[in-house]
Amino acid sequence: MLLKMLIKDILQQTCPAYSFEFFPPKTEPGWEELFQTISELVPLQPSAVSVTYGAGGSTRERTHDLVVRIQNEIQLTVISHLTCVGSSRSEIHQILERYHQAGVHNILALRGDAPKGQKEWTPAPDGFLYAADLVAFIKKHFPHFGVGVAGFPEGHPEMPNRLKEIDYLKAKVDAGADYIVTQLFFDNRDFYDFAERCQQAGIQVPIIAGIMPISTKTGMIRMAELAAGARFPAALLRAIDRAGNNDAYVEKAGMHWATEQVRDLIDHNVRGIHFYTLNKAHATRHIYETLHMARA
Repeated sequence: MLLKMLIKDILQQTCPAYSFEFFPPKTEPGWEELFQTISELVPLQPSAVSVTYGAGGSTRERTHDLVVRIQNEIQLTVISHLTCVGSSRSEIHQILERYHQAGVHNILALRGDAPKGQKEWTPAPDGFLYAADLVAFIKKHFPHFGVGVAGFPEGHPEMPNRLKEIDYLKAKVDAGADYIVTQLFFDNRDFYDFAERCQQAGIQVPIIAGIMPISTKTGMIRMAELAAGARFPAALLRAIDRAGNNDAYVEKAGMHWATEQVRDLIDHNVRGIHFYTLNKAHATRHIYETLHMARA
């Protein structure tokens, strides 16, 4: 198992690389439940795990605490999300310095969503307007850090112009990003088309596919709201509809669909797969066991 490496180095040595994403719990029992989930997933030997910010950067301290705890107690390579939301350049520098001191050197650099109640995105005073600016700042002041950025196979919800969208993504890569991890998607054709368009634009860094199994109809609706523009193929919707209102059947249908997505991605030599776990272990473990993905 590879420990505490830069993601760009892991991607050179391991294909495909697998990573899991968690979010900071809001309650003390939630912390213990999360660490139980992580303990169940550690035997799967992921290449890395990542920790999100809340909407509008609302969990900054909890994110930092969770990242450092994973780094110190579980001995996994950990990636911290970092957004431009509500932070000046000086504050971003302080956050990065704290990570440096803690030995955390992998960052997923994101612009982030506007804080709740704010209709349009505006940077903080002396902050960053674009994720590319944040990437360039990290690479300038902490050149030894590894930096990933987000990609949107189905299109960014705020960017209807798909040509400009790829231009903005290339700007993040040109600023120093080492790899791209995608937003969730449910049709692999969208991912392959996205990867081809990246190649045509001169984007050569590895692209990691983001997968999130559907577990409930309510969760699917929430996905549609949070990942605005998410496209649910008709075949997937038919499978979910056949499950009726039985959550156990819905979960089975969602896991089966995600498993077939992962199988196809592996067959097409994807560089990495990123599992959006929602702090649950069951679906990810099912996919691993079905496809015999555990490292020898």
